Parts: sequence; structure tokens; C-alpha cells
Amino acid sequence: MLAYPSSINLSSHTLRYLSGQLTARQREIGTRWRRLTAGRQALLVLAHLRCGDTYAQLAAGFGIGIATVFRYIREAIEVLAALAPTLTEAMKTIRQKAFVILDGTLLPIDRIAADTPYYSGKHKRHGMNVQVLADPFGRLLWASPALPGSTHDLTAARHHGIIGALTDEGLRCWADKAYQGAGGPVRVPFRGRRLKRWKRRHNSSHAKIRCVGERAMATLKGWRLLRKLRCSTNLITAVVKAIVILHHASA
Repeated sequence: MLAYPSSINLSSHTLRYLSGQLTARQREIGTRWRRLTAGRQALLVLAHLRCGDTYAQLAAGFGIGIATVFRYIREAIEVLAALAPTLTEAMKTIRQKAFVILDGTLLPIDRIAADTPYYSGKHKRHGMNVQVLADPFGRLLWASPALPGSTHDLTAARHHGIIGALTDEGLRCWADKAYQGAGGPVRVPFRGRRLKRWKRRHNSSHAKIRCVGERAMATLKGWRLLRKLRCSTNLITAVVKAIVILHHASA
């Protein structure tokens, strides 16, 4: 396999942050020697998460075995995922916002047609449902654990306790038609084809506010690994949490 130099569109601060977390982890477990230093391991992990490089590509590029690449990535993801805040903890930051934008996204996965629970009828593909909260400027605040792609957005939001948490905090929330019937602080557009003029104006202004939340989705999808996940569905929640932590570390 041929190897060539490449680049990752992340700041050196992100690399130092992850390297520091891995160094602390190695000291905790008493690691004496490794094929790669903490800095090189961090670079490998970022290449996988940000660029979507496969284990084989990383093994060739860093001169190590595929099994070693797997262990290094798995370790880094576990370290980062452990730092991710719960929804209750995230509310300490969210309550300072004027309002939040709630939306769901489907993370495509590599599955066969028989895997019905992971098939989204809306998107016509297999994937995992992730709920995202963004601030009024579209900045990513929090991402939920992943659920099978067949899960409806409103069901997922209720499952994670998002509606209840926003209600308890008295926060206003903008969401799309998928959250119709959520109640509480969740504001959704009117449904129907023949709407009165004032309802159409309301939907137009609602869409202008809500569309800003697409920036948070773009932030997630900027990490190419999430554009086509080929790992076990049991690991996807940890991967999403790790990426959110890295995003906040680089902000």
C-alpha cells in the first residue's frame, strides 16, 4: 500500500488537548512503552474521526498493525466519551441561552435490508437517530445517545428526556414539524396546505429561526466518519460523544 503526507483541518490546540487526555490515561493505567507516543496516537485518532481514514490506511501511514490501530482508536474514544456531559449537566450551559433549537439527524450506517430497526422510512436508508440541541447562533451544545434509525424524532426526544428538561428550565425551543404534539416549550410550525396568511407568516419566521440549527448538523457531519459509520452500533454513541468533546475543545 502506498503512503503519502496529508492534512487534517483541525487546530493544533485540538491535537494538544487529545494528546493531554491520552497522556493522563497512560499515567493512570501505568503504561511503560507504546509503538506511538501520545501525540502520534492523538494524530491517528483525529485522522480517523475527522477524515474517515480506515484502519488499513492508518496502519500503513503510521507503520503499525491494524489491531494496534483499533486499540488506539477505541481507547481514545472511551477517554473522550467519559468526559461528555449528560443532558442534566448540559442544562447548566443551555439555561443561559435565550432559546434553543432542537433537531434530529440520521447518521448513515453500513447495514443490510434485514436490519429493520435501523431503517429510516423518512430517509430511505439505514442509520442511527441522534438528537441535537443548538444555541440561537447554530452552535452545537449537546448531542444525544444514538437510537435505531426507525425511531421517530419526537419519540427520541421524549426518550432522552429533552422535552421534560426544557420544560423544567422554562426554556423556549424551536423545532420542525416532526415534533408536533411535543407540547411544553417546544414551538413548531403549523401544518396543512391551505393556511391562513398569518399562519404562513408565522411558518416563514419560524423557519428562519430554525434553519440556523442546520449549522450544528453541519458541525457534526464535518467529521467524515459520521457520514458513513461502519462500526458496531453499540459504539456509535461513544463516537458521537467523543466528537462533541473534540468540537468544544477546538472552539
